[in-house]
This record gives sequence, structure tokens and C-alpha cells, in this order.
Amino acid sequence: MQATRRTVMLGLMAAGLAGCAGGMPMTSAPAAAEPVMRAVPNPAWDAWVAGFRPRAVGAGVAPETFDRAFRSAGYLPDVIERDRNQTEFTRTLEDYLAIAASDERVSKGRAALSQYGGVLSQIEARFGVEAEVVTAIWGVESRYGERRGNVPIVSALSTLAYDGRRGAFFESQLIAALKILQNGDVNPEGMTGSWAGAMGHTQFIPTSYLAYAVDFTGDGRRDIWSEDPTDALASAAAYLARSGWRRGQPWGVEVRLPAGFSPGLAGRGTTRSPSDWAAMGVRDMDGRTVPDHGAASILIPMGLSGPAFMVFRNFTVITRYNNAENYVIGVGHLSDRLRGGPPIRGSFPPDARGMTMADRQELQRRLTAAGFDTGGTDGVIGGKTEAAISAYEQASGLPVTGQPSVALLRRLGG
Repeated sequence: MQATRRTVMLGLMAAGLAGCAGGMPMTSAPAAAEPVMRAVPNPAWDAWVAGFRPRAVGAGVAPETFDRAFRSAGYLPDVIERDRNQTEFTRTLEDYLAIAASDERVSKGRAALSQYGGVLSQIEARFGVEAEVVTAIWGVESRYGERRGNVPIVSALSTLAYDGRRGAFFESQLIAALKILQNGDVNPEGMTGSWAGAMGHTQFIPTSYLAYAVDFTGDGRRDIWSEDPTDALASAAAYLARSGWRRGQPWGVEVRLPAGFSPGLAGRGTTRSPSDWAAMGVRDMDGRTVPDHGAASILIPMGLSGPAFMVFRNFTVITRYNNAENYVIGVGHLSDRLRGGPPIRGSFPPDARGMTMADRQELQRRLTAAGFDTGGTDGVIGGKTEAAISAYEQASGLPVTGQPSVALLRRLGG
């Protein structure tokens, strides 16, 4: 959310899928209990906190608020380990959508829409952001509240600010977190979230919370942490609304490109009217001209051999929440699925190893059948699949690479 949120969230893209976007690792596996991070004694952190106290008070934090917040806070070495060991890659759009818009996430999202339909209708009426879009953000950020994070925010942010790698940013977030406590929206024990400071059902960082969170229930608190997601969902809608959301305009439309379409025309830096794109031969997936929803760009995230999208202003609005292109397409596509739309209809090219999604899924099935559990058969190669490959290679006397390949698939099929 806003530039400050994007700074952290783009770094977190590598941790799973943005995502997970919101700081929680994104996975298609069933939600498991989140490991608890334990504070350890650190005199240098204690000294940093003592030096930080006058800066926080000078920024408007009451001394009693500061002292209460830090009474139960501590240095979290696991936070530093997470920050230092973010994986140096982001997933392809195909992998991202296999998780963000999986059948399970669509099914759970439709159930959430049904359960909270009344509240979401009221939110849509007030802020003009469609219920499916708000629900999609909820689904991508925290799997509809299943993965809100259990890390004490004051401990996490003070650990990161003390560490200093992005000290100024995390100190600003820590001051914002202390002001949230001072406002009485939550107590220090209840202020939990991801290791990087994203909080609640919709994974707001503290500065974004201060700027955009709303008390939709009218109980005097902007509560994004509790089991009731109402304030969090309304806050996400308020954020999009203030960023310029246009009700009734799609985020984008999957399209077919004409033969010979120049890749130089793709990208958010080039905009044309839908009629101009139509004159060049761009059509929706049913061969029709895309309606005029305003200036539009063509995106080809996986090149001309992959799916193509015509995107509009609302695409840019979602980038205010998280600037990663895959994230925006993931949220947009999930929202389309929640309202009954089809899966992506364009084909995805083979990956860098020459494997299609079907190949990767079959590899996982064969490994699991051979006794090497991959944790699922979604075709997304993550840590469990790599561990299963390594175990199989070791058991078979092969060089241990942990990497999928067509040759490995063939060997397992023999």
C-alpha cells in the first residue's frame, strides 16, 4: 500500500508470492499453524530502544504509550533471518495464478462472499469498490484471514529498525505502530502480523493503516486484527477508493493479439483507446471488440506466446496496493473468478526447463506415488517439491540437484 508499503512488499514477493503479497508466504497447501518467533536477550537492541525513545516521543508518541509497548517487546533473531534470506526470484505469472486463483481459493472466496455478502454490499455502497475485488484482495493477502501473521509487530519492527539495513523505513513504521496503540485501536498484545510489519486480514503496514484504515463497525476502533474482517475489508475498499477506483470499470480483459503484433507496443507506458487497439486486430477471447472503458494498455507478462491482457485505470489503482504486476493480475483475475468468470484461456509457454504446467503436475504425482511427498500437485515447484526431488535423486544414486526436468519426468515414468 502506497509507496512505503510497496518498498517492503516488493521485497517480500520473493518470499513466496508477495505475496503474497502482504508479507505472508503464499502457498496452495492447506494453512498450517504458523511457527512462533521467540525473543532473545540482546543488550545492543536494548541500547537502541533506549536511544529511540526520545525520537519517538519527539514524533508524538506519549512516554507511557512507548513504555507499555516495549514492556513485552524483544529482539527477534528469526525476523533478521527472514529478512536476510529472501529467495532471489519471483514466480512466473502461471505459477502465481496457480496459487492466487486456485480452485480452492476461488471456492473459499465464493464462500466468503456468501458469508459476508451483506457487509460487503454495504462496503461497496459506501466506497464504490466491488465486493469481489475487496474479497480478492483479502484472499491474496491472508487467504481470507487464515494467515494474518502472529509476530508481535513492535518486536518485529524494532528488530528491523535496530538492524539498520532499512532502518529509516522501519523506524517510521514503528513510530506509526506506536501511534496506532496510542489511538486505542488495539493493544500491544493484539498487534500482530507478518515478520515485516504487515497486519491483519488485508495486511496493512502501519503508515498505510494510519492513512486509510476505517472504523466501519462503528465501535470506536479500526480493528483489522480480530476474527471479524469487517473493518479490514472496508479499509481495503477505502484505500482503493481514495486511490481513484472507478466502479464498473474492469481491471483488465484477457485478449487475443493479431499475428505480427509488435511486443514493443506492450507495456503500461503505451496507452490507446480500445477502438484503436481493435483497429489493430486486438479482440477479447470470444473474438469481440473490447468495450471502451477508457485508455488501455496491452500486457504480455510471459511474452507473445503467453496470455495477453488489455488493462485499464483500475489496474493502476491496484498497483497502489502492491506494485508487482503479477499481484495485480492475480487480484484482478481472482475477482473475475469470484463473479463466475473462467480461468485464463490463453496458453502458457513451457518454463525455462522446457516443462509445461501439466508436466510439472505429472512430475509431482509420480514423485508422490513413488513415496516422495511433494506436498501437492499444483505444478508449482516450491521447497517441498525440490526436497522430494533431492530425496529421490539421492535414493536413486543420481546427482542431487533438487530441480525438475523432462529427463526426471521420463525416468519416473519408466
